[in-house]
Amino acid sequence: MFVMRQTNYAKWALAMLLLVLTSNFLLYRSPLSSMIIPEETFWLVVGSLVDFAIVVPLLLLASFRLTFKQLIGFMAGGFVMARFVIPTLYFEPFAVLFYIGIGLEVLILFAEIALLVLLAVHVPAIRHSMKNQAGSPLFTLIPTVYEKIKPNPLIAVILSEAMAFYYAFFTWKKTPEESATTISLHKNTSAIAFYIMLIHAIIIETIGIHWWLHEKSAILAIVLLILNIYSVIYFLGEIQAIRLNPLRIKDGVLNVSLGLSKRISVPLRDIQSVRWGAEADEGALEFVAKDIETPEPQVIIDFKTPQPAILFYGRTKYVSQLALKVDDPEKLRNLLQVNKVPPQ
Repeated sequence: MFVMRQTNYAKWALAMLLLVLTSNFLLYRSPLSSMIIPEETFWLVVGSLVDFAIVVPLLLLASFRLTFKQLIGFMAGGFVMARFVIPTLYFEPFAVLFYIGIGLEVLILFAEIALLVLLAVHVPAIRHSMKNQAGSPLFTLIPTVYEKIKPNPLIAVILSEAMAFYYAFFTWKKTPEESATTISLHKNTSAIAFYIMLIHAIIIETIGIHWWLHEKSAILAIVLLILNIYSVIYFLGEIQAIRLNPLRIKDGVLNVSLGLSKRISVPLRDIQSVRWGAEADEGALEFVAKDIETPEPQVIIDFKTPQPAILFYGRTKYVSQLALKVDDPEKLRNLLQVNKVPPQ
């Protein structure tokens, strides 16, 4: 799970990354390779190894937000990649680097496995802590886990997948909460119907294409089948997450989500202004349910300082503004007034 940096330098770095990889591939694997590569290849291969193990990871770091462990993993992976791009005849003097890269990748893999084991050990304590909390698992799971385990991209992905399966299979007996502190975002839209339509389309595609594709390539047919099954599970989870998690203002906190892909909890004291009928800024986080026509937000909420929002696969993004469209705007207006949230 990698997040691209939102800078012009990141785009140039990504372009340079593609150029470095393409040039090395063409150098060793194109029809012109025999004409380009000199008889003495030692320093040529050294240059390619520097590209794969140093230049490529640094360009990735300039393009994406990487942890130190991910950077080391890409450096080790560079030696492994070089082994498959550079012909064996030329790579033979540097074969030890391939095994060093494999060794480092194995160490990183064991570190990730150890992290998963640590998560499994803490599962009983995490479940007990969540039972004592009144909020939705959508908002309580990740903070509870991070009280026990240091935040990690792999853990965030696993928790996001667990949440999708939880809502897809274990929430059908639950009913949406309707109280003075909650407001739905989807009932006046076609959001649920949209996801049901997607599920039907996937099922029809699976039935219609799978058997034909199986005759052409059994492996590709199985991969497509697995992806389609996962997509159905995810959309079922998305439907339930939308239904069971209305906007809530309670205990001085605004909780708002729209399915599994984005959610945010904001203390009301951090809200600077509430603007009805205003236009959202380009970087605003929108909670507007899908409809036949593209709906416009009803209210813009500005924060005093950027607030963390949880996006797809547990990615954190700091936002300074929310754009909302709810089923009962007057109820939201009253809730904000009762809780003394300042208007514009």
